[in-house]
Amino acid sequence: MVHQTMASSSTSAINASSKISPMACPLPARRAPRSLARAPAARLVVPVPAIVPARRAFPAYRSCSLTLSRLMPLLAATVAAVWLAACTTRVPLPPTAPPGPVAVPAPPSGPLTGQPPVSKSRWVPVPWSELPGFETDALHEAWNAWLRSCERPAPAFVPLCGDVRRLSIASEAEQRAWMLGRLQPYRIESLDGVPDGLLTAYYEPFLEASRTPGNGFDVPLYRPPADLGARRPWYTRQQIDTLPEARMQLADRAIAWVRDPVQALVLHIQGSGRLQLREADGSTRVVRVAFAGTNDHPYKSVGRWLLDQGLVRDATWPGIWAWAQANPQRVQEMLWANPRYVFFREEPLSGLDADFGPRGAQGVPLTPGRSIAVDRASIPYGTPVWLASSGPTAQLSRLVLAQDTGSAIVGAVRADFFTGWGEQAGEQAGRLKQNLRLWALWPK
Repeated sequence: MVHQTMASSSTSAINASSKISPMACPLPARRAPRSLARAPAARLVVPVPAIVPARRAFPAYRSCSLTLSRLMPLLAATVAAVWLAACTTRVPLPPTAPPGPVAVPAPPSGPLTGQPPVSKSRWVPVPWSELPGFETDALHEAWNAWLRSCERPAPAFVPLCGDVRRLSIASEAEQRAWMLGRLQPYRIESLDGVPDGLLTAYYEPFLEASRTPGNGFDVPLYRPPADLGARRPWYTRQQIDTLPEARMQLADRAIAWVRDPVQALVLHIQGSGRLQLREADGSTRVVRVAFAGTNDHPYKSVGRWLLDQGLVRDATWPGIWAWAQANPQRVQEMLWANPRYVFFREEPLSGLDADFGPRGAQGVPLTPGRSIAVDRASIPYGTPVWLASSGPTAQLSRLVLAQDTGSAIVGAVRADFFTGWGEQAGEQAGRLKQNLRLWALWPK
């Protein structure tokens, strides 16, 4: 311990020791008495003068020894005082600077290397903290869709697909950490800087069908006609239903027949569907009819036609269904308001295929709740996208994959959300129309 009182007393001791003069004590040249020869303090402290004759040395030495014996307590006190003063003296330390703020990397600004060329949107790099719900999304659900995209990856994602496959069995924390390290989020905006857009949804209808017409199954689903590529555009929907030459081109091209023309229109708009198909021998099986082409006429919304005619206020699919049931005599007129016609191909549906949707424009099966259709000029196929949408039908903040497109899916911030198949998926898809924001996740 260091006592504050030691500083003053040690200073006095040091001053006192500085006044002690060296002693000129002559030492005998010959053998000294045995008792004095053992006095180490006398030999160490006293300086040695010139040698004097032995006869005079002993009395002088005896006197000097007595003097030394009186001084020894004073010398010991001086040494102790010096030692304590050294212990008391503090070594000054350099001033310590107060801790500064932790350096946080600034959000990236300007275009980063590797950003894809897109013509309909503007990509703005942002920090991950801008993505709502990123820390809570069930990423493993989206990983199945990402694995599908890696079956036909875009060139920029080829180097990442090995990690994507490896992380398919990892924890969500590991998946999230990998995304933070390998991907850069970009907010998708229109070319004039608007980040808000429109989200709708689509699904895979599940219809009863027959391989042969009759017994109420009288609405055909066609394969592409042989001359589809030679004639562009092909006949309109109304012409296909009414012109003999058009119907002749489609003779023997029917895959199956369904009961309801409005259900057939829904299948055309969705682009694919599942059929509970009754064969000619009476057996049944489930097959898929997938998109195979169009007549190259523009899509026109029958909901918009009904609104423009002042026939409905609710132009969602439930509202359209209700109007059609109440006005069967005008259903054909409504159908012809959309000149676009879709042709299909039949695909078997079993095993793992039944757990996924149809193949999208990327060429990979769609995943319910995790695949979207986009405008390819805004977001390339195979891009992981963060989607955020809040409305009366759904609250969505999640990772999705851009794996499809659609004739009505046009614009920078525009997406069609794949809800799955069947009645429940159709109900959700028919009502989903709300605000949207998108962030593309692109390799660093």
